[in-house]
Amino acid sequence: MARTTQPTARVTLKGAKSLRRGHPWLYRTELMEPPETEERGAVVAVVDPQGNPIGQAFYAQRSPLALRLLTRKGAAEEKVDEAFLRHRLELSLKRRAPLRKDGLRVVHGEADLLPGLFVDRYGAGLSLQTLSEGMDARKEWVARTLAELTGATHVVCRDDASGRDFESLPREVKLLHGQGEARFSYHEGENLFEVDLLGDMKTGAFLDQVDNHVRAGELGRGEGLDLFSYHGGFALALARSCDSVLAVEQDPKAAERARANAARNGRTNVTVDNANAFDVLRRFSESGRRFDTVVLDPPGLAKRREGVTTALRAYHELNLRALKCLRPEGLFITCSCSGKVGREAFEEMVLSAAADAKRSVQILERRGAGLDHPVLGGLLESEYLKVLVLRAL
Repeated sequence: MARTTQPTARVTLKGAKSLRRGHPWLYRTELMEPPETEERGAVVAVVDPQGNPIGQAFYAQRSPLALRLLTRKGAAEEKVDEAFLRHRLELSLKRRAPLRKDGLRVVHGEADLLPGLFVDRYGAGLSLQTLSEGMDARKEWVARTLAELTGATHVVCRDDASGRDFESLPREVKLLHGQGEARFSYHEGENLFEVDLLGDMKTGAFLDQVDNHVRAGELGRGEGLDLFSYHGGFALALARSCDSVLAVEQDPKAAERARANAARNGRTNVTVDNANAFDVLRRFSESGRRFDTVVLDPPGLAKRREGVTTALRAYHELNLRALKCLRPEGLFITCSCSGKVGREAFEEMVLSAAADAKRSVQILERRGAGLDHPVLGGLLESEYLKVLVLRAL
């Protein structure tokens, strides 16, 4: 006989309190009774130890993160089906409409109440990542729906991130909608960039930094240094206000793309060096090479909580040497995209590096990701990007 009732997950009292306070995740350690289902990414009812309803969630068969809350309403009040998910997608797109950008994040996972789904738009192309079993099981439908809602010609699946390993999901890159190459252009302020959605890192570019790129272009001056440049986002922005900019990028393919982007935009004052930023900083700090503006935007150095201490040591070394490369009154923009490193710990590390460099600094701005990457209240992990704008006195 077919099942007529929704599978139910009973959670501990601690887990119930956390979900009711606004945290949308529940780890398997807080699961008292798993739901009776073998469906991948099933939608299940969630109840507390006494059987009182909490809501409905995606259930993962193997991930340590067993439940991702979708709604605080029960199935009798709100059915979680394709119509439900389509409405959530429509709302996510509507929230971004006032931003009027051709390169932005259009779905930001839990913050848009679409747990485990991240979608970036680059012109007529969409790049999609699923980091939950529930969304992974539905990504073909999500791709078709988003193509219909946005008019995108291509939707690329970029499920090759390390977060998939934690969820016990296979890594893959493939075209879900459209045919042929997936190369698109988008703007960051007045600069035009090209991305290959099937071949470049992450979803193609680092759209969470776009507003910070533009801000750097407003503040920069003199000789600029952009470390971990990738496709030249900070470097090309700095080029509008700096006399010259040296962009340092270790990946040869990314460095070549940065050169092409500089040429495309006529940024003749940008030079791209294919080199390791640690080595370059060490050489500059020892040789006495100095800059008026330095941007430090390294990759995430702490993937897991147990790696935070090691990551902070690496961040400290980078920030220390970068500060030594600044001329008096120089501008320093330093970033961390490690979600496991909190804003307070990051700022404490930067100020410690400044003290070790024997530099007094002013904190001009504390920044984060753009408005298209909102933070979900109750989920601190969604505030992962930290940016400090400093002046070294």
